[in-house]
Amino acid sequence: MRRIGPDKIGPRTRQISRFLETLPRNMHQEFVRVTPIRTGNAKRSTDLKQNEIQGNYDYANRLNNGWSRQAEQGMTDPTIEYVRAEIRKLK
Repeated sequence: MRRIGPDKIGPRTRQISRFLETLPRNMHQEFVRVTPIRTGNAKRSTDLKQNEIQGNYDYANRLNNGWSRQAEQGMTDPTIEYVRAEIRKLK
């Protein structure tokens, strides 16, 4: 087991706190980045409201279920993988 001394706890806590503060915005940016683009409506209509990503367009579920060849994995799964990768960087 690795021990962490008191001199490391403060900086580590601040690092984790900053990560958590920016996580919703970063997730939203990643979600929009992987959203397929044809007319741009889906990207423009994806909002972040109180830490929740909202697709405010009728075909959001279809896109997220892989309906578009541009995003066969949808947007949620790649966004979750992005978060997992960011968490691994914290270790």
